[in-house]
Amino acid sequence: MPVASVQDHHTSWTPESWRSFPIQQVPSYSDTESLHAVEQRLSTYPPLVFAGEVRRLKHHLAQAAQGKAFVLQGGSCAESFQEFKADIIRDMFRILLQMAIVLTFGAKVPVVKIGRMAGQFAKPRSSDTETQNNVTLPSYRGDIINGAEFTPEARKPDPLRMETGYFQSAGILNLLRTFSHGGYANLHKVHLWNLGFVEGTPLAHRYRVMAERIGETLAFMQACGIDATSSAQVDETEFYTSHEALLLPYEQALTRVDSTTGQWYDCSAHFVWIGDRTRQPEGAHVEFLRGVQNPIGIKVGPTACAEDICRIHEILNPQNEAGRITLIARMGADKISQFLPPIMRSIRDQGKQVTWLSDPMHGNTVVTQQKFKTRFFDSIMSEVKNFFHICATENVPAGGVHLEMTGQNVTECLGGSPLITEADLAHRYETFCDPRMNAEQSLELAFLIAEELTARS
Repeated sequence: MPVASVQDHHTSWTPESWRSFPIQQVPSYSDTESLHAVEQRLSTYPPLVFAGEVRRLKHHLAQAAQGKAFVLQGGSCAESFQEFKADIIRDMFRILLQMAIVLTFGAKVPVVKIGRMAGQFAKPRSSDTETQNNVTLPSYRGDIINGAEFTPEARKPDPLRMETGYFQSAGILNLLRTFSHGGYANLHKVHLWNLGFVEGTPLAHRYRVMAERIGETLAFMQACGIDATSSAQVDETEFYTSHEALLLPYEQALTRVDSTTGQWYDCSAHFVWIGDRTRQPEGAHVEFLRGVQNPIGIKVGPTACAEDICRIHEILNPQNEAGRITLIARMGADKISQFLPPIMRSIRDQGKQVTWLSDPMHGNTVVTQQKFKTRFFDSIMSEVKNFFHICATENVPAGGVHLEMTGQNVTECLGGSPLITEADLAHRYETFCDPRMNAEQSLELAFLIAEELTARS
């Protein structure tokens, strides 16, 4: 995809103005005619999300920036076309509901639920190519771009995959909306949200005790005339979707004008973020997101500097609107205490409106001798605790967490109450990209975070 002469962010914005800016992590499509045809078709398809939903999420994120809400964002590293199955979607939704209930008890504030779902099909890579047995092929960049199989055919970027991504996202969103508003999320059923392989563990007992307390509270509320028929909060839940806005042809094709405000929205998801590899202040990804009204996340890794983050904030949020920018710290347990405080302090002192989340996953990836990418549960929890401590020290509300996880009983992260060891990794190591916590580890992390929140309240 050729790049025209470099412009700056003071020029007028259009959905395609990003094409005149330097771009990173872009696939090389050989069939440009097919690419343009797919983009054209996508631009005529219905939006996946709606502007009113996006505005509600922005309001909730503004509340989290003030410590009046807590954000739980979670899902797979990269969604797979092969996992487009109702039970997998249901189990992810269910574990996020379970975690949200636990966190609500700890934080004593509403929990904003955002899934890395219905669009998280693209992944940035550290190298454009991969070599195996002296054969070099393009890197796997997620199912919306190419296939994971190490063959020339699979690794060739195929624009038709964008349509598959769109239709799968539409199907996932349809199911999520049904779960959210069709009675599945009714708090009276909280005790039924158990996943089978958690049964018989200490976590299951803790969850049942909490569910019983919720049941007693709901019975009291019902006696006072507050139940599912009189209060939607008892019977329904708000659930939002998110993904990294990496594949800009796809994002542009799903950008629409809101008929009520005349403003542009990226209707591929409620919340989109810029990764640590694509947050260049003068880059194409920043330029594209400058013009849409969605809340935007910015990953902040150990290579970030306060000056660049402030510059990006000024470009993306010139009005300093609350809820517009979420900064997602992904430093690593051994780096966060050194690198995060000066950035957080600078953002605070300059009066920038931001919501801070902790991503304790991406900075804690290691590779075993058997070549498995994995993460230690203790490192994940250590980074979360350090994040809370830094927020308290800098007098900045800890807005939430951003996690890679699944509702399936995988064995990809080491430790936690399942006591997964290196010998267990091969048992159910199913991710195509980064390792995810399984449901038991995710629920355990929620309880530990709840304890941390309770201690700091």
